[in-house]
Amino acid sequence: MYRLYNIINSSILLIPKPNLNTLIKAGNRNFTTNNLINISFIQYDEEINVSVPVGISILEAAHRNNIEIEGACDGCMACSTCHVILDENVYNALPEPTEAEMDMLDLAPCLTPTSRLGCQVILNEKHDGIRIKLPRITRNFYVDGYTPSHH
Repeated sequence: MYRLYNIINSSILLIPKPNLNTLIKAGNRNFTTNNLINISFIQYDEEINVSVPVGISILEAAHRNNIEIEGACDGCMACSTCHVILDENVYNALPEPTEAEMDMLDLAPCLTPTSRLGCQVILNEKHDGIRIKLPRITRNFYVDGYTPSHH
């Protein structure tokens, strides 16, 4: 249990210790797993095949392999620059996007019925062999040929 001091009414609250597994949602995670899957990114009509560990997001997989997905908010679901387009069968197998993700996707140009934010799709063994299409532009206004710098 943690003691939390409430400065509004000068009371002390006892709260349970947080579960760290539920706190880790975004950010750079370093996995030491041997479980690798193969995925493909379709960028400017070129297919780039990469091997990535299970348990990372599409955004992290792209950054680890120098794929040009900006991810301006570093995976915090505060922008739409990691917008990706999935095959229909892959999209349908994922959990429904949250309302917050849908709100961010509304800001993305080139939106399709199978669009998702790359920071919100965590890869697992079932994703082995998937193809991920990158839109030609993002709302942060970088266009074909611009190479974003990662944070």
